[in-house]
Amino acid sequence: MAESDREANRFSARAARYARVGANMGGVAARMAGSRLFGGDARDASNAAVLAQALGGLKGPIMKVAQLLATIPDLIPPEYAAELQKLQSEAPPMGAAFVKRRMQAELGPQWQSRFGSFDLNPAAAASLGQVHRATTKDGEKLACKLQYPDMQSAVEADLKQLELVFALHRRMDPAIDTREIAKEIGERVREELDYEREAKHAALYAQTLSDVEEVRVPGVRPELSTKRLLSLEWLEGEKILGFTEAPVEIRNRLAVAMFKAWWHPFSHAAVIHGDPHLGNYTVFSNDGEARGINLLDYGCIRIFHPRFVGGVVDLYRGLQTDDRARVVHAYETWGFKSLSNELIDILNIWARFIYAPLLDDRVRTVADGVKPGEYGRRQAFEVHKALKEKGPVTVPREFVFMDRAAVGLGAVFLHLKAELNYHRLFENEIERFSLENLEQKQREALAASGLPNPV
Repeated sequence: MAESDREANRFSARAARYARVGANMGGVAARMAGSRLFGGDARDASNAAVLAQALGGLKGPIMKVAQLLATIPDLIPPEYAAELQKLQSEAPPMGAAFVKRRMQAELGPQWQSRFGSFDLNPAAAASLGQVHRATTKDGEKLACKLQYPDMQSAVEADLKQLELVFALHRRMDPAIDTREIAKEIGERVREELDYEREAKHAALYAQTLSDVEEVRVPGVRPELSTKRLLSLEWLEGEKILGFTEAPVEIRNRLAVAMFKAWWHPFSHAAVIHGDPHLGNYTVFSNDGEARGINLLDYGCIRIFHPRFVGGVVDLYRGLQTDDRARVVHAYETWGFKSLSNELIDILNIWARFIYAPLLDDRVRTVADGVKPGEYGRRQAFEVHKALKEKGPVTVPREFVFMDRAAVGLGAVFLHLKAELNYHRLFENEIERFSLENLEQKQREALAASGLPNPV
């Protein structure tokens, strides 16, 4: 890669992006403010549709953020979540000539000679980059993720607009203080731009899941990777939604694999995959039968301090034994402050919902009679309604992606109509749990992957 990084948050690119996004968002903000001024409801469905329309033509990072907001229950009004979930995050694909220039910028003029083959047409496109099929000189299949140009500038401009969205939210509905949430989302999206870090995430997961045969992690090819190009082993697989009508033993097998893919790294290295999007995993088969999942994308990874995991275990045990002091300790460990008895009761509404299948020692669905897209919405509404009377509450930033992962994972289980004993699965993951052991395991895993310890 060239020594001078011409794309590192260029002012001109950032200004142009800010103008485009700002014009669209400014119009929405004016409309919402007008609704409130004339006695209307700034949260109504028509305003939500206007916001979705404004974002729909922008593509790129702001789309990723918008869809992320829509997957966190009650972070935004349900009317807005419903509209934002309809949006597609894909940006227009880069053409062949443009791809050649991008690859030359990353690997030099003779970049094609370093591959056995490289398909200039993308196999998939997303909000920050696109994926190309390729092979090594030895014929090994690769997935090469190539970042779109000027993404750092676009991200910084879009995050400024995100601050506007959250400021509007606080004015319309101050029950939840979203400032820490905004910081967390900003930090994670910035990390996703760094493909060198993502390569380390993949190495971390390969190590942590090495003893889980139901989950496969692609190997990294560092000699064909840079800060904006990531070359990974191509893992063959089928879309998981193609198995929603498979025999129950197959659906349950895939659900167990999904459970382990999320909870095993969390309980053994204090790390979680923060983006349980259906496109981030595929199903692998042996001898014509589905055996497990390929975990494909490692951009949105959240590394926690081990004490956060301790809080998760404390809350689980506290709810299990009706130990209110242990429940309160868990919330305080996570960073919730100034908790009255009323606020604790409100937070427990959400906690009992998330933990319900883990506490119930029987074979069951994750939530009976609930559609995947509605998982958690009713409980979030109850919490929000109560917080309007007893709040506000500041949501700690570490809570954001944990919450999102739990809800997204539950939706996958509902898609699969899985019937499992989630309690036994969870107990297996936290068997003989201790904070000291987790701290040691995490230090070793992060050091081996070249990642820093969490603050």
